[in-house]
Amino acid sequence: MATRARARRWPTVSPRVEFRACPIRTALGCLGRKWALIVLRDVAFRGDVAFGELLANNRGLTPRVLSLRLRDLREEGLIRRVEDRADRRRVHYRLTVQGRDAVPVLTALIQYSIRYHAPTVFRDRRPRDLGAMFPDPREFLLGRLAPYARAPPARTDR
Repeated sequence: MATRARARRWPTVSPRVEFRACPIRTALGCLGRKWALIVLRDVAFRGDVAFGELLANNRGLTPRVLSLRLRDLREEGLIRRVEDRADRRRVHYRLTVQGRDAVPVLTALIQYSIRYHAPTVFRDRRPRDLGAMFPDPREFLLGRLAPYARAPPARTDR
C-alpha cells in the first residue's frame, strides 16, 4: 500500500487591524486596468521613457489607451510627467516614490511567471529563480518589503 504524501498546510494569514476595504481590490482599481501594469513595468525598469517608446515596445497598445493609462498612473501618484529642459515639447515618464513602492508587485509577478510559466517566458522553457535572473538590484526589486523579509518573525503571544 502506497503512502500518500501529506500536503503542506499554510497558516491562516490575518492582519492585526481589520481592513475597511480589501487592499488588493483597492490596488486593482488602478493597477488592474488593461495595460496599467505593463506601462508601469516599462517606466520602472526602463527608466525615463517617452510616450513613443512605450507605444513601440508594446504591440497592441493604442495611443488612446496609453494616454488613459499614463493619466491614471499619474493621478494615482505612481508616475510623473517630466518635460525635457532643452526641448519642452519632449516629455518622458518617471517613477515617483509611490511608484517605487509598487515595484515589488511587479517583482512578484515576474517571480511567479519565471517559475510557473517558463515555457511561455523562456525559449528553453526552463523555470528560473528570481535571484539568478536579477542578482544585483534586490533593494530596488523588493523596495520596502526587503526589511520586512529580513526581519525576525513578530511575537504573537501578546
